[in-house]
Amino acid sequence: MQVDELIAAARVPVFLLDEHQVVKPGEIGTVEAIRSHASSLGFRVHHVPLDGQFRCGGSRKYEKWVLRLLCLESGGPEPWTGDDHFQVTLAESPWEMENMLRGKLEEGYSARISAGYCWQWSDPRSDGSLVSDVRVGDWAKPWNVKGDRAVGTAPPSALWATMNGGFDQVGCVYTAQGFEYDWSGVIIGPDLAVRQGRTITVREANKDPEFKKRSVNDVHYDQHIRNIYKVLLTRGMVGTVIYAVDPQTQDFLAELIERRPPDSWPRSTGSRHTPLSP
Repeated sequence: MQVDELIAAARVPVFLLDEHQVVKPGEIGTVEAIRSHASSLGFRVHHVPLDGQFRCGGSRKYEKWVLRLLCLESGGPEPWTGDDHFQVTLAESPWEMENMLRGKLEEGYSARISAGYCWQWSDPRSDGSLVSDVRVGDWAKPWNVKGDRAVGTAPPSALWATMNGGFDQVGCVYTAQGFEYDWSGVIIGPDLAVRQGRTITVREANKDPEFKKRSVNDVHYDQHIRNIYKVLLTRGMVGTVIYAVDPQTQDFLAELIERRPPDSWPRSTGSRHTPLSP
């Protein structure tokens, strides 16, 4: 057990933990799990909450908005009323999202598009080209490269978020987690939907092989999907552009987020990252 190994390796082990970063079956990442195991070994546990927010331009308001949207915090979804530190908008289509973010790239900001794992993920073709698996209407893009070697102009998986060429592929949570970029586009797939004013998860709409295993029950699946979208929705440091595949979910988000065309957005004050080309 990894927790046991870490406790045994240090005189005073310190765990820096975000319970909503657990996105894969088999991962251990709850305060209670660590507390319970440490206590069973006879160790005292001190829990120190870290309330500082450094992601999303330091916007605690946006983080709480995401948590409530995903029902990871009590209160249910609420309208986005704006924050001087962070910008949020809803795209009417993936085409509009892509065009918005290309505009930000041209201004010198970094930008990427990610999505829930709701489309198959093909291996490259025999000629080395990537398959455009992520399809929404007439818009299509390939997933990021699976392995540690570039495919044409597409960077290796580990460099998708930081290397030139990454904007032309859609990132999954396993690639995007741990990285930030100035502008984040998030396609909410049909595995997350809104019904009667609350988000629900739709297991049959997800294509991740990890969730096809019988050992992953519906409760764990539901929590993982909510955590996955929490990760995806908090990659941006300046702003987030959202689009939902499910029409009811898109309509619901339109009630929460005031649509503002890009030319009406406040001018971003600066990038926290080295500007990237597409």
